[in-house]
Amino acid sequence: MSPLPSAGPLGIPYLAEFWSRTLARRSGAAPQKASARDWVDDNTLLAGLGLNLRETYAYLYDRTPTLEAFEAWILAINGGSIDPARIARLKAALAADVSGEAALPAPEPAAPPALSDADLAFWDENGYVVLRDAVPPENAQAAAQAIYDFLAIDPLNPATWYGNAHGHTIWVPLLHHPALWANRNSPRIHRAFAQIWRRSDLWVNVDQGGFNPPERPGWSFPGPHLHWDVSLVQPIPFGVQGILYLTDTAADQGAFTCVPGFHRIIGDWLNALPVGADPRAQDLRSLRAVPIAGRAGDLIIWHHALPHGASPNRSAHPRVVQYLKLRPSQWDVQSDWR
Repeated sequence: MSPLPSAGPLGIPYLAEFWSRTLARRSGAAPQKASARDWVDDNTLLAGLGLNLRETYAYLYDRTPTLEAFEAWILAINGGSIDPARIARLKAALAADVSGEAALPAPEPAAPPALSDADLAFWDENGYVVLRDAVPPENAQAAAQAIYDFLAIDPLNPATWYGNAHGHTIWVPLLHHPALWANRNSPRIHRAFAQIWRRSDLWVNVDQGGFNPPERPGWSFPGPHLHWDVSLVQPIPFGVQGILYLTDTAADQGAFTCVPGFHRIIGDWLNALPVGADPRAQDLRSLRAVPIAGRAGDLIIWHHALPHGASPNRSAHPRVVQYLKLRPSQWDVQSDWR
């Protein structure tokens, strides 16, 4: 195997490894499945560089760029430059160097905890928690407007709600709008995730938005229904996910839905299944999921062992959301998928 190119202008040696390994996978010269360690480091790399996982793989697979072109693409997405302090912190994180903590932004002076003791007790019991007013109303409105503009939607005209150019879906592949970044950078959201993780070396991922219009003849809810985004091989490592409501969302408005408390019994539930049964093929509707209503600017954080999903919108208004989560530089994953 030929040696990897040296780190380019960004000065991140792991970036060259990621680029080389991804292109080798594309050509069939490397295993299609990343190791658990590579998967974690790859996600930390992309979060640190402000990139979405799918958009990055699509670019590499479609363009097969040189390392220099790849780095130029990364810089273009970031407006031409990335803060050197962020690069230093990312390099330390990828080297598993605990000194990377020193590069974290200083906490706000006397900033109150985002989640109260009652919130944390509710989290322990139910596996989800609602962070009220996670972002100011104007931030939620700006992000909702960015989604309307991206989809060419008039929020007051239902006739415009059903022409998603991306298909019969509630997903909105808008990634780098400044309004979305303003929410990702919310100090209150970062403090809440830090409380849940009980650590502060967190990176926000770059995820998309969502637009779930009311059902009508010719447009039924496409899902996602109840599901998991984590391997169900036991023990299931700790992990969390999040969704930010950008408009007021009633329980019947396509609200986020989950099975409260299931993180505490999932092991027993899995063990009780017949040998060889696929847990994802079970009747998850029988688990009594509940929709979680919220106001514009509320963030729902949930344990990824909870069955969860969106829900059919049977109201008169669309549900508009932004997906986001924060994870530490290193976290546990199962190498096998079930």
